[in-house]
Amino acid sequence: MASLPRAFAPLQRSSGAKTLSKLRGDLTQAECRRLIHSSKQREVSASPFAADYRHREQSLQKKVSGLASLPVSQILRTYLITSISSSPALLDASSSLLRRLIDSDNSLASLDNPVLRAVLWETFYKQFCAGETAEQISSSCEALRQQGYAGVILEYAREVLKDADGCEAEDVLAWHTGMLKSIQLAAPGDFLGLKWSGMGAAALKRLAARQDPSPAMHDAMVSVCEAASAKSIALLPSAEETSTLQGYFAWSLMMQRLFNRAGKSVVYNTYQAYLRQIPETLGKHLEVAKQDGFTLGVKMVRGAYLSSEERSLLQPSIEATHAAYDGISAALIHRKYNDVLQSSGSSAFPDVNVVLATHNAESVRKAREARQRQADQDQELTPLCFAQLQGMADEVSCSLLAAADRDHSQAIVEKVYKCTTWGTMTECLNYLLRRAAENKDAASRTADSRRAMQAELFRRVREVFSIKASQ
Repeated sequence: MASLPRAFAPLQRSSGAKTLSKLRGDLTQAECRRLIHSSKQREVSASPFAADYRHREQSLQKKVSGLASLPVSQILRTYLITSISSSPALLDASSSLLRRLIDSDNSLASLDNPVLRAVLWETFYKQFCAGETAEQISSSCEALRQQGYAGVILEYAREVLKDADGCEAEDVLAWHTGMLKSIQLAAPGDFLGLKWSGMGAAALKRLAARQDPSPAMHDAMVSVCEAASAKSIALLPSAEETSTLQGYFAWSLMMQRLFNRAGKSVVYNTYQAYLRQIPETLGKHLEVAKQDGFTLGVKMVRGAYLSSEERSLLQPSIEATHAAYDGISAALIHRKYNDVLQSSGSSAFPDVNVVLATHNAESVRKAREARQRQADQDQELTPLCFAQLQGMADEVSCSLLAAADRDHSQAIVEKVYKCTTWGTMTECLNYLLRRAAENKDAASRTADSRRAMQAELFRRVREVFSIKASQ
């Protein structure tokens, strides 16, 4: 067990230091759990993100704010950025300003200006990105683990754009090199985000035409999968637009057949619940996995291309998307088909590993409660973890980290991951601007995070004054 943090040495700290500690949120949720839980645990799966169990002493149970694990600097930064992102006008203005800074030839009004660079580094870059160097990335990822996260989903910010021309050999080599570098930077048990279309214009054409990868692409894919598997890292290929989606699924399933064995997924598919076709598509993939004897890796998201997809391909409403996401999640959790996710053949469920990537607190609550009921009844649990983007939905992530301290004497400590990006300042800001453009609707719904950060700031201020009043 790690040595106790300084915050648990009250005789060595003044009352003023205690007060400052309260304001900063020095005690991480993970550290709190180390004190109030015993060390007794049991594993429910060989999965790298199998849920742990920890018994609690009820007399020591204390309801702590989920956001208490975050430093005040992060709370303030998140409040500032979500205040911008939750306002369409401010989001458009800030995106336009960032774009001009990236493209500017004026050294005083560009990223070459050390003052502007420092401001952007301390705000947008730190909020969403892990770093430029191996040392910075390692430090950022370790800080997340100290907050209680099981690990990270690491993504390389450099991307090949759709309209970019290039040489296939050079594009594939660049993708392969970047992926191997990401594997080197990640820790065992982490995930890597990637795009098959990142191999360039030739890959995009093949995906759209539903063709197999070229020999060079296939060799690069296999090499990356082998390197990831050797380091116990899983790969999360990001979803593509519907024009390339069937090719994307085919390429991912090709790798899953090779590497997803013995109940463990090295490669996943991403399924977007806002697409009408997804329940049927996932049902077919589950049947293929059952017949071919491999473990299906499933990453569930709501969807990222709302503004660019044909409306007829999407669920009729946000409520229908919620119902699809929650219904599919329930079927995967219970390993049992239902009204939303129906079998395309056998009623038997294959081995599955699941990543529920969502910022929706209600979906998280439903999934967690379903798994807790399973645990209370000593049922086998589906290997599953939760994931949110770094810098977003911290109130959802931290509620998962804190859940075991509140509800049950034998609560599941769910595995929670943060998705973070690495790369140069220019690469990362370009990446963030593209994601902001793709996810304008999601960005505008960050008002919940802004309100949560505001409430946490008020809670800490009230706590500070209550401590002073009692002294």
